[in-house]
Formats: sequence, C-alpha cells, structure tokens
Amino acid sequence: MQPPEQLPRPEPQLPDDLRQPQGAEGGRSQAQLQALLDAVLAISRELELPAVLHRIVTTAMDLVDARYGALGVLHESGEYLEEFVVAGLSEEERTALDGLEFPRGRGLLGHLIRHPEPLRVDEIGSHPTAVGFPPHHPHMSTLLGVAVSVRGRIYGDLYLTERRDGQPFDRADQEVVVALAGAAGIAIDNARLFEQVRDSAEQFQRLLLPTLPDLTPFTAAAVYRPAAAPAHLGGDWYDAAWLPDGAVGIVIGDVVGHDLHAAAAMAATRNMLRALLYDRCTPPSAILTRLDRTLHAITDTPVTTACLARIEPAGDDWQLHWSTAGHLPPLLITPDGGAAYLHADPGIPLGVDPAHPRSDHTHPLPARVTVVFFTDGLIEHPAHHINQDLNALLQLATEHAEAPLDDLVQALVDHHPSDGHDDMALLALRTPDTPPGRRAGS
Repeated sequence: MQPPEQLPRPEPQLPDDLRQPQGAEGGRSQAQLQALLDAVLAISRELELPAVLHRIVTTAMDLVDARYGALGVLHESGEYLEEFVVAGLSEEERTALDGLEFPRGRGLLGHLIRHPEPLRVDEIGSHPTAVGFPPHHPHMSTLLGVAVSVRGRIYGDLYLTERRDGQPFDRADQEVVVALAGAAGIAIDNARLFEQVRDSAEQFQRLLLPTLPDLTPFTAAAVYRPAAAPAHLGGDWYDAAWLPDGAVGIVIGDVVGHDLHAAAAMAATRNMLRALLYDRCTPPSAILTRLDRTLHAITDTPVTTACLARIEPAGDDWQLHWSTAGHLPPLLITPDGGAAYLHADPGIPLGVDPAHPRSDHTHPLPARVTVVFFTDGLIEHPAHHINQDLNALLQLATEHAEAPLDDLVQALVDHHPSDGHDDMALLALRTPDTPPGRRAGS
C-alpha cells in the first residue's frame, strides 16, 4: 500500500514582534547574536567580582551600541542600590559629577527595582516616575533597563542609555540584553563562589601557620600571602622560636604542590621540624638530615625545600648559623642600606636523597642587621630569569632598609617581582642594639 501523498505544510509564522527582521535590521540582529555569544565567553573568563560587574556593563553597552551603561547592585533588603558601577562617562563628565552621591534607586531607577521586568523608555523625562537629573549630569533621553538575577534572587539592575545612532532601544536590543543578564547572573555567582573558596583556602592556610612568639630583644615580622588562583593551597610556611640553649631557631620552607596534600604535608613537616629543633641543640645540617630520614621512613611527603637557621650569641655580636635544603639564600640588610644574599651551598631538597650529606654555614650579625627568609613565590616570574627577580628584590630591600621591620616586610610583599601565581611566605628578624645576652627569665 502506498503512503498518502504528502501535502506541503505551511511555514510556521512568528508573531510580528518576534519575527526575524529583514535587511539592515536583520543584519544588526545577527551581529548582536554573534556578539552575545562572544560576550558570554568574555564575562565568564573574569573571576574577580569588581571586574565581572564592570565587564557586564561594558559588554551590554557594546551589544546595543549604547553610550552609557551602569549596573546598580541592590542592598540585601532589595529596597535600594548600595553600589553603582558606571561606564561610558568621559573624564570631563566624571569630573563634573565628582562629589555627587551615586544613585540609590529612586525615581525611574527605582521603578525597575519595584517592577523587575524589562523596561524601555523613549523619553526619560516624560516617564511618570522620573525625577530629573542632578546638576551637570550628561543629557540622557532613552533607557533600557533589565534586572539581573542570581540564584533566583534579584541581584541588581542593568541600565543602558542613549544608542549612538540616536534611535530608541528596540525589542531586539531588549532581548539580547535580557539574554546577557542571564549569563551575567551566572558569572556573578561564579565570582562570589570564587571569593568564598579563596577566602576559605586562605583562612585554612593561615590556621596552619604559627603566631610568632615574643623574640625580644630581636624584632621579628612575618607575612604570608596566598596565591592568586582559587583554592590554590600552598605548602609555604615559616616558624621561629627560642631554643633551650639561648639561640633563636628560624625556619622557612616550601612543600611542592598546591593542594590539600601539600598543605597537610607542610603542617606535618613543620611540626616534626619544630620538635627536632627544640629537642636537639645540634647544627642545622644535622637536624635537616634527621628530618629527611624521618620523612623518608614514615611519610609520603612531597619534595620540600627549607632553610633552617639559628641566631646564636657570638662574643659581642650575634651569628647566623644555617643550612639549606634546596632553598633560596637568606637576604642580609644592613642599617646603612646595603643588602646582599648569603650565597652558600644550597644543598638538595628534602625527599630526594636522605643519605646525601648536608653542610653548615655561618655569618656574623652586628647590631641592627636584618635577615630575611623567603619562599620562591616572592620572586619567581615565568617571563624572567630568576637572577633578574632576585636583583629586583635586592633593590627593593635597599630602598626600604631603614623602615620599621613591619613596614619593610610589607613593602617586599606588596611590591614583589613575581607574577603572584604562587603563595609566598616571608620571615624577617632584626638584631638588637645591645650585645647578646640570655633573654630575661630564661
């Protein structure tokens, strides 16, 4: 049996306001669609919330060729704007508006807060809720407003004004901005999650690091700064403590890796090294050797670099006594502004060959000399040779040599020559003016 003859079916018809425009308007819509796809990719690449918000505004402006744009972030109550991200103002226009409070969501802007449906206005001044503009505000006639939602809750409102061709915003503009607002909500949510993860990772990392004890008569300062990437836990650590024989023990170290395993290995290694350092008044090289053998025997700790030092009384001065396990050299800063690295045999990292011999090194420490111990996150940059960044840190140290110790270490971390993609730890001690002596009460 033959199938019945197929009759031609009529083409489905779209409503007039949704039908694909033809001619120049159709080309504009096609261009907007491609631009929308590019825009979604662009805003999804941003991770920092301020950058995400600004990118959303500028992207929306580009999509509809608007001269001005803003994103008003709602207060928790949802009743007014607590932040206003603006784009498109010239320097002259920004200067003219200096001192004025940003809009809080009254008048026409408030209409979108109370009625979060897309809003198109051909003449702002004629809208019943309009209350006018403050003095020196740029002239604006047309407006397109769209609410931005995050997890089903209105996060804020996206406002666009003044198409550059002088025409009012149309249905195609509204649709493309509504679509962008949907992607914007996801990007904002991702950025907020990024901030939460980063803050949690940083808090976890800091909980693993010790609080420096009172090391009087020495002055001590330490800084830890997490990596820029989210959940990028690191293995950097520092430690310092008075030892039973009257010396000060100092440790700086870096476990290879950037995950929970590295952070846990760092905590275990730090605790083990502190116990050995306090229990055995032996040269640093012997303690590192014992630590390496212990780690090799009972743990699966990754490769670790470390510098272990003692600041010991030596006549009328102090003496730095140290050994390194593949770590960067200490940096010595003198009161007159001089700075130099204490280069010596770097040794091999922990976890490579426990039987490999390690060496000790000593250097005198006169009064008011600062010794800085740091991890490679402070100086490594993939585009630079390591010597270039070491020299940059040296120059930075000379510029701040006379600063109080807290200011010195903060300057080194704030202006570090690295690319910031690794966590960094820094510990500095400054010798006192007075000759060595056993601390009071010891």
